[in-house]
Amino acid sequence: MTYFKFQKMAVAACLAVLAFNIWTTKVQAHGLEGDRFFPPTPLTDDPFAVDELSLPELQYNPATASHEIDITGSFSKEIFPKFALSIQDTYINLNPKGGPAQDGWSPLAFNAKYQLWEIPEHEFILSIGSDFTLGGTGSKALYSYQYYTTYTPNLYLGKGFNELPDCLKFFRPLAITTVTGYDLYANAAQSNALEWSGSVQYSIPYLEQNVMDLGIPRPFRDMIPLVEFQMTTPTNKNAVPTTGTINPGVLWEGKYCQISFEASIPINSQTGPEVGGLFQVQIFIDDLFPKIFGHPIFFNDKNNDNK
Repeated sequence: MTYFKFQKMAVAACLAVLAFNIWTTKVQAHGLEGDRFFPPTPLTDDPFAVDELSLPELQYNPATASHEIDITGSFSKEIFPKFALSIQDTYINLNPKGGPAQDGWSPLAFNAKYQLWEIPEHEFILSIGSDFTLGGTGSKALYSYQYYTTYTPNLYLGKGFNELPDCLKFFRPLAITTVTGYDLYANAAQSNALEWSGSVQYSIPYLEQNVMDLGIPRPFRDMIPLVEFQMTTPTNKNAVPTTGTINPGVLWEGKYCQISFEASIPINSQTGPEVGGLFQVQIFIDDLFPKIFGHPIFFNDKNNDNK
């Protein structure tokens, strides 16, 4: 798969999503804390344990020597109130300079998440969870084949800035989300690492609905400009420096889905020499199929809206 094929796939998917959603009004049925909607962003897992479907997520990463292209899909399901499980897999295409191209699947990745503490009037949420990357489940032909399992306990946080005074009211649409985790390998030869990522968002829908209606036309009034970062800091002795990317971009919220575009800028030469890109479609399956999704499988109390 070439970079130009990747561009064509991203443009085609974007046009299909826009044709399906552009004339609809956003209904924020999940990811709410008070008046704040925290969107699922491409690189920072949101703190909500809800039903979600991400398909597809396309990432072109020339920052690596292999000029990697990833196509990812993930699905999350609320099992108990405020507790969800998810599964994710990625199809990887590698095009190393001077070497043969490779294709295959990454190891299966699972996640468990629980919404631990919420303060709606302060637009605050804190969740705990863990990622599990199952060793031996990917394609052995890939250079990145992983035969060992990785456990990553995570702490998730989301916070809006609704308490700011009137003199700073135009900063109220700002919000942050963060995920902090620690990789624990089932292999003593691997270096443990601190994984830390986050997003800074400016919600134009929040500005229009909760601060001041400026009459911004669609589709711009449904957009959320943001900057994400995703970092890895090895913690073992004589480990390599922190690597990661800074990712400026924009989200567009429709009634049934969200699309996002981000650049991927390496922070240092250890990360890579070039700028990449990321495109994602997030499908709001609880809005599309409310009788099937949008509620836990067990102990479902329809009178208790925990979204």
